[in-house]
Amino acid sequence: MILLVAFIVGFLMAFSIGANDVANSMSTAVGSRAITPRQAVMIAAVLEFLGAVMFGSHVVTTITKGIIKVEFMNDPRQVLAGALAALLGSSVWILLATVWGMPVSTTHSIVGGMAGFGIANAGLHAINWNKMASIVISWVLSPIVGWLLAYTVFKIISYVILRKSHPAMAMKRSIPLIIFTTFFIVCLLFALKTLKMQFDRALGWSLIIAAVIGVLGTTFFRKIQPAGSDEYEYVESIFKRLQIMTSCYVSFSHGANDVANAIGPVALVYWIVSHGNVAQKVGVPMWLLALGGLGISAGALLLGARVMKTVGEEITQLNNSRGFCIDFSTASTVLFASVLGLPISTTHVVVGSVVGVGTARGVELVNVGVLKNILISWFATVPVSALVSAGFYLLILRFI
Repeated sequence: MILLVAFIVGFLMAFSIGANDVANSMSTAVGSRAITPRQAVMIAAVLEFLGAVMFGSHVVTTITKGIIKVEFMNDPRQVLAGALAALLGSSVWILLATVWGMPVSTTHSIVGGMAGFGIANAGLHAINWNKMASIVISWVLSPIVGWLLAYTVFKIISYVILRKSHPAMAMKRSIPLIIFTTFFIVCLLFALKTLKMQFDRALGWSLIIAAVIGVLGTTFFRKIQPAGSDEYEYVESIFKRLQIMTSCYVSFSHGANDVANAIGPVALVYWIVSHGNVAQKVGVPMWLLALGGLGISAGALLLGARVMKTVGEEITQLNNSRGFCIDFSTASTVLFASVLGLPISTTHVVVGSVVGVGTARGVELVNVGVLKNILISWFATVPVSALVSAGFYLLILRFI
C-alpha cells in the first residue's frame, strides 16, 4: 500500500513538473508564433518522455540534496513519511501556481518540501542553512544573469543584422557564427548536465559536433532565399528554424534532468520498503523512470499551455529573433552556472531573459503587472511548499 501511494504521489509530482516547466522550453516558440500551443504541448510531451527514459539518471541522490543534515535521516519510518510529504507539498504548490499561470521553480518547490518535513521532524537545526542560503541567492542571481545576457545578445543581433540596410545579406554573413555558437553551447550543456561528462572531454566533442553542424547548417540556410522584397521576413524565418531546434533540445534535456525531482523520493521509498534501511544514493529502475517520464508528458499535454501563455505572450511581445535571443541566453546562462557549480533556476533564467529582450526594446514594453505576480510566486515557493509538506508529514506519521 505504501509503495502504491508513493507511485501515485510521484506521478503527481512528475505531472506538476511537466505542467509548469514546459514553459521553459516551448513558451518562446509559442509566443513568437514559431509553433502553435497545440504543437508545442505535443512535441514537449514526446520529447520529455524520451529524455526521461533514455537519459534520466539511473542513480539519484535521495531527497536530502544537502538540505537536511545527514544525521537526521536515519529513521526509515520518518524518512518514508518525509519523502511522501515532500512530494505532496511541492506538488500541491506547483499545481496551484500552474492553475494561476505562474512559472515557478520545481526544484525550489521540492527543496521547500524537504525543508518542511525536516523542520517538522527535528526543528530548525535539522536544516543546512548554508545550502538554503545558496538557493536563495539563486533566486536573485538567475533572472539577473538571464536578463543581462538576453539584453546584450538582442542588442548585438539588432546592431549586426536587424538595423542594417540589407538585413538579409547581414544574416547570411552571420549564419556560420550563429549556428556554430548555438550548437556548441547546446552540445556542451547536454554533455555536462545530461551525460555527466568531464569538462575537457565534453569540450572536445562539443567543438567537433558544433563544427560539423555549423558547416552543414550554413550550407542549408544559405540556400534559403528571401520571399519577395521582405528581408526581415527572411531573417525571422532563419531564427524560427533555429528557435524550434533549441526549444526541442531544452524539452528533451528537461525530461532527462528533472525526472529525478519526482522519481528520487519514490526511489527512496522503494528502497526503504525493499531493504528496510536508508541510503543517501539509490538506484532507479527503468520502469520508474518511465513512470516519471509519463507523468511529465501528461502534465505538459494537459496543463502546459497555461504557464506557457504567461511566459511567451503576457510579459512582452515576441518574434522569432527575440525568441532565439531568449533561448540562446537561457542555455548560455545554465551552461555557465553548470561549469561553475552554481545553483540556478532555469525557470527564473527564462523569465529574466524574456524581460531582458523586452527592456532592450523599451521598459514600457514589459508588462509590470504580470512580472509582479511572477515575483510573488517565486518568493512564496519555498515557504508554502515547506508549510504544506510539514502538515502532510505530521499527518502521514500517524498512519505508518
